Amino acid sequence: MNAINDSHELPRSAAVVAPHPTHTFKMLLRREFWEHKGGFLWAPLVAGGILLVLTLMGIGAGEVLLRKVPDRATINVEGGSFQVNGLDLSQLTAKMSPSELHEFGGVIDASLYMAASWPFIVLAFVVFFYCLGSLYDDRRDRSVLFWKSLPISDRDTVLSKVASATLMAPAIAAVTAVATVLGSMVVYSFAVMLHGGNPITMLWGPASPMKVSLHLLASIPVYALWALPTVGWLMLCSAWAKSKPFLWAIMIPVFAGIFVSWFDLMQLFDLETGWFWKNVVARSLLSVAPGSWFDAAQIGDIDVDGPQAVHSVLSLRTMYSVLATPQLWVGALAGAVMIFGAIRLRRWRDEG
Repeated sequence: MNAINDSHELPRSAAVVAPHPTHTFKMLLRREFWEHKGGFLWAPLVAGGILLVLTLMGIGAGEVLLRKVPDRATINVEGGSFQVNGLDLSQLTAKMSPSELHEFGGVIDASLYMAASWPFIVLAFVVFFYCLGSLYDDRRDRSVLFWKSLPISDRDTVLSKVASATLMAPAIAAVTAVATVLGSMVVYSFAVMLHGGNPITMLWGPASPMKVSLHLLASIPVYALWALPTVGWLMLCSAWAKSKPFLWAIMIPVFAGIFVSWFDLMQLFDLETGWFWKNVVARSLLSVAPGSWFDAAQIGDIDVDGPQAVHSVLSLRTMYSVLATPQLWVGALAGAVMIFGAIRLRRWRDEG
């Protein structure tokens, strides 16, 4: 039988279309998330969960102590007194004036900020060590050879890691912190109902959990800009160091500070030695700590006394006043220059 050539009947292969740059960048972000899911997602969740568990344990311990108080023990309040055992919180707040309830709400808000700090504390460590190993780990296990074989530029690879450290990780931590705030309010509400109180009038009314949550989410852009010096420096060390990038990243700024302090070099610019430690050493190592920008914020005069002063210090106006300071923009520019250096280093650095 003669062979029949049916090649003209075969379907033509689809034309290869280059992926859109935004699709490539999204894929790189997904890669960073799935490779570091433990630090980006689970670490803040575990920190918030531990805080809630400790809060429940504290409430449980308080209940046990209250049960051990003698029946005759009383608490005196304006207008009367009541026994500790079988504590009725409605009696405790019945005589409070609106201003006193407002102050009580400030106490609750301060506790919510403290609860929200747990995921953010974890965030500082996660971002620090993520940036430190972001480019070094690929060279150490030689997986950089595989990634360089793909049609992905060094620029996109490095920038995806920068976006993961300055936007994705803090966004996840902020959402986790909001969940921790709301979880804390639920735990507080349970404790209030256990003693005959109304959580709506005692907690959710005086306190401002939604305002606290808004501040946490609104801090993401400020964090992204403020953290750039540390992110850039750590990624530069990660791209350059052949081994032990942690030691190089720490020793160079610290020994530079010691050298400047030893020879009083800042006197040449009519500046104190502390200026170098604060604006160079600290900015290159500690800027990934959330809230480290408040030292540069324009807080101004605080008109409110007592617990409500927390909203004057942690307000949107105070937070975004950092955007008008040279410390932020000079540091962001320095971070951008170091990130550019990390991109260039990745192109020619020995993968061995």
